[in-house]
Amino acid sequence: MKIAIIGAGNLGLAMAKGILHTNGATTMYLTKRNTKSIQDFEKYGNVKVTSDNLEAIANSDILIFAVQPGQFTTILEQAKDLLTEKHVIISTITGFKISRIEEIIGSDKFIIRSMPNTAISVGKSMTCICSNEPGKKRVDLAKAIFNRMGHTMEIPEDQMQAATVICASGIAFWMRLIRATTQGAIQLGFDAKEAQELAMHTCNGAASLLIESGSHPEEEIDRVTTPKGCTIEGLNEMEHQGLSSSLIKGIVSSYEKISHIRKT
Repeated sequence: MKIAIIGAGNLGLAMAKGILHTNGATTMYLTKRNTKSIQDFEKYGNVKVTSDNLEAIANSDILIFAVQPGQFTTILEQAKDLLTEKHVIISTITGFKISRIEEIIGSDKFIIRSMPNTAISVGKSMTCICSNEPGKKRVDLAKAIFNRMGHTMEIPEDQMQAATVICASGIAFWMRLIRATTQGAIQLGFDAKEAQELAMHTCNGAASLLIESGSHPEEEIDRVTTPKGCTIEGLNEMEHQGLSSSLIKGIVSSYEKISHIRKT
């Protein structure tokens, strides 16, 4: 695959590493206004670093855009005459709807929106994907790219804002839960480093159990709770203090905020 990542910032470079480390590209262009900080990527041999977006677009088939919304409009305007039937346009730009892209480059192009999260830098992103009608023919291709850096799910575009809350903001929510568990472990006598290690790997194990088994969370909870035991005692106290309800309220509040931002 001939891939260009237009906008090699933090997200763009994380995607580049994921693709390159799994041999997912025959050639790759990385673009940035100041290329000095990304010049080392040319050591891969099949990578070209450039500040010329149009050069990258002309010499690639799959175009992954990771730029600011204002820049995206300008780049699409400049590039629209270079786009052919071979190009697949993949946008990672939050809130930039497919209809806006179609207005600039046409509705006949293969257009895909993707919403990865910051765990893409360690190959564990939960990436949501949607497309326009022609783009449906290339969704499997997009999934193949992002599955190299985690897990993907195809969803309707009208759910992308909700997915942003659950998957992108969700990283912060889970970090806060891990921090709280760490603080609890410190209170029980572990030093800070040990406490965080215990919290991180227990969290990782809990998620892995669900992923590998396909179980519902309550099934796994039942495996570790016994009548009058310490686990159910702790769970009940957490629920009395509003653990589940506060999480749900926080998620809904984030969604209401992002919905308001999109309208302004």
